[in-house]
Amino acid sequence: MISNQSSLNLSPFMAIYDIVVPKDNMLRQINELVDFSFILEELKNKYCLDNGRNAVPPIRMFKYLLLKSIFDLSDIDVVERSKYDMSFKYFLDMAPEDPVINPSSLTKFRKLRLQDVSLLDMLIGKTIEIAREKEIIQSKTIIVDATHTKSRYTQKSPKEFLQEKSKNVRKAVYQIDESMKTKFPSKPTSSEVKEEVDYCHEIISIVEMEPQIATIPAVKEKLNVLKEVVEDYTEHLSFSSDPDARVGHKTADSSFFGFKTHIAMSDERIITAAIVTTGEKSDGKYLQELVEKSKATGIEIETVIGDTAYSEKENIEYANRMELQLVAKLNPNITQGTRKKEDEFEFNKDAGMYVCKAGHLAIRKARTGKKGINKNQKDTYMFDIEKCKVCPFRNGCYKEGAKSKTYSVTIKSTEHREQEAFQNSEEFKTLAKERYKIEAKNSELKHRHGYDEASSAGLIGMEIQGATAIFAVNLKRILTLMKEEK
Repeated sequence: MISNQSSLNLSPFMAIYDIVVPKDNMLRQINELVDFSFILEELKNKYCLDNGRNAVPPIRMFKYLLLKSIFDLSDIDVVERSKYDMSFKYFLDMAPEDPVINPSSLTKFRKLRLQDVSLLDMLIGKTIEIAREKEIIQSKTIIVDATHTKSRYTQKSPKEFLQEKSKNVRKAVYQIDESMKTKFPSKPTSSEVKEEVDYCHEIISIVEMEPQIATIPAVKEKLNVLKEVVEDYTEHLSFSSDPDARVGHKTADSSFFGFKTHIAMSDERIITAAIVTTGEKSDGKYLQELVEKSKATGIEIETVIGDTAYSEKENIEYANRMELQLVAKLNPNITQGTRKKEDEFEFNKDAGMYVCKAGHLAIRKARTGKKGINKNQKDTYMFDIEKCKVCPFRNGCYKEGAKSKTYSVTIKSTEHREQEAFQNSEEFKTLAKERYKIEAKNSELKHRHGYDEASSAGLIGMEIQGATAIFAVNLKRILTLMKEEK
């Protein structure tokens, strides 16, 4: 049960906060900047208002999650720190002497209270509302990109993953006291995941019985990770790897197992929209949705900046309809054709045919490829194969035994020709230089807010993590811009 009424904290120790939490403390500034009552309004239908035991206030529970994102802490560590860090207690609207929650409450809060809430859109919308009130967002430009997040469980089997985390704990313990080797049980030899989970429970129990070791930060951190992983497997995954994570590709030669977050950001480096998907999804397919979500927050948009992934024909047509400048380079296959360096063919405008390096003119031309939207057709030029067989330049051009020799050129649509002309302009080149800003924002999310790896399993868990991380970085950016204006 939660109450509709705000409670008044009458603790005689509240004045301590005025001494130990200075005005320039980031958490104090966030508390003063944001009216968190919107969280209560959004979640009150998830609670009973007149029956049952009093629940921990949803605003406080949400703030715990926000602290996790701001300081990149585990559930256990954020609760532990809130016992003694007065800035945490102040932020959580607790009296200095108040007891903290049980870390397991955060798991239940995510599972029971946030599952059906559009948290990502709601929190981004709130930060944009604040930014607009402070007149921080002036530009009419958004930058789009996607960043990947590795699944917490990778593609290893559940048993392998548990083995890895328990091994990390043992190694940390041995560096403190090697004699602990004799106290740990024998490793399970069967392939049963349940036995591995039981073994992990024993490791946790034995380490916790040695407080002089368990309280050392290097051990405590590994132990807390193992606890969360065991709990996650026990309660949520039923001993299976992450059911929603998928293999995606960062480059032609590297891949990851996890999720993608498609992001739109204003020129002031405030995130205006985000969409969390599984890892295999194409970046370019989400441009239109990112633009529409950004507009829904009240942002005016005239220019969209992105990389080559966003220059597909459908996006160019959309930008034209919406009267937007799309600053995204065309795929080289469109601007340069499929031509390779060794294929030195020149177009003879009088004959309307390509001529090869040996001076042989193509004998006929055919149009290949499917017609319709996003189906880039090609003109394919055929050469006399008998001449190719005896050509002095055949090495690297003619494959021995081939029955034909062709050269294809992509046909540019009107949209592609216009986009290519814009791409070659100085305005395009100047605007394109702004794309680095979103790459820096992605780096901030990953390296300062733990967005490099999912903190829980499943797409919903990833959306909650994304929502709190983006809310945190947006609030920090707003505070920074407010300081610069003073």
